[in-house]
Order: sequence, then C-alpha cells, then structure tokens
Amino acid sequence: MGIEKLLFYVFAATAVLASLGVIGSRNPVRAALFLVLAFVSTAGIWLLMQAEFLGIVLILVYVGAVMVLFLFVIMMLDINLTPLREGFTRYLPLGVAVGVVVLAEMSLVLNPQFFGLEHFPSPIALAAGDSNTKMLGQLLFTEYLYAFELAAVLLLLAIVAAIVLTLRRRNRHEALYQDIGAQVRVQASDRLTMVKMPAVVAVKEAKEKESGDE
Repeated sequence: MGIEKLLFYVFAATAVLASLGVIGSRNPVRAALFLVLAFVSTAGIWLLMQAEFLGIVLILVYVGAVMVLFLFVIMMLDINLTPLREGFTRYLPLGVAVGVVVLAEMSLVLNPQFFGLEHFPSPIALAAGDSNTKMLGQLLFTEYLYAFELAAVLLLLAIVAAIVLTLRRRNRHEALYQDIGAQVRVQASDRLTMVKMPAVVAVKEAKEKESGDE
C-alpha cells in the first residue's frame, strides 16, 4: 500500500466518521464542528486527486467563512434542545429505515459495475502548463452555468432566512432589547431621585433606643 492510498483511507474514514457525527450529534454547535472536520478531510481527498483549487477553496471559503456564519447563526438562534430530544425513540425505526434505503441507493449508484467500470481510474496527470482552475472556470460558466447560478440563489436565500430567524421578536423576559430613542430622550430626573431624610431625628431616635436597651 502506497502513501497515497494510506492517506486516502485516512481522509475517507475521517470524513465518514465526521459525517456521522454531524447527523448524530444533538448539540448543533458540535454538529457544525464535525462538519468542519468533514470539510477538511474532503479537502485532503481533493488534493490527492490533483484538484488543488477545490481543496484550497473548500478550506478558505467553507471552513473559514461559511462555517463561521453557521456557528454565528446557531448561537444567535438560541435553540432549545429539549423539544429536539423529545420523540427520538418514537421516530427511531423510521429514521433507521430511511437510512437503510439511502445506503442501498448509494451502494447501487457508487458500484463500479453501474458505470460499466471494473475499477475506478486514477486521476489523469496534468501537464506543467495546465491549470485545473482554468478548466473548472470554463465548465462552470459554460456547461454548468445555470446550476452555478441556482446554487448562488439558494445560498442567498439561506442567508436571508438566517437573518430573518435571528431578528424574530421575543418576549422581554427571554431577551433584552435596547431602545435607542428612549436612551436619547432620557432626562436626569429619570435616572436620579433625590430623597430627603431627617438625619438628626434619626440619630436621636437611635440614641434613645440604645439608652433604653441599657
């Protein structure tokens, strides 16, 4: 077994385990961190396939920017985990059945005989002057232009939906909001109250009480 095969199996196993952690973790923050690990492992596999641009973009864009946005939205939503845990055992058989069906479909599609291949071919080595970035750009903006634009629109809708969910109104007992207009209009009398107390009488009463106790 060469070093490339060993690295492939390590990255693939890590990606699979991280994916299972994403769908199996009850804490959304941990699920997002598992997704980061899956992205990094996938980037390693792409580097082994001589797709350096995709591997670097996956780390810089998704791990460095998109996942930070996911974590920010998850923490801002203040998700209550108690309702998510309710009914887990009741729907477990249905989830297992759906998982088995999806696994069977993926095994049929990913089978080399489905594509008429005896084995998966190795990636073609590029010449010194070739650039996978240029070839990828030509495919995206010619053959896959509509799919590329549709993915951009879906990402934009996801960002807008996350902002709308974050800005939803809550009860004042759940979250505190600042009213900038009220802060500007505030007067000194609203914050400070002067109270007059008869200090001399209070001292006399205290001395009389002490003498009576003696």
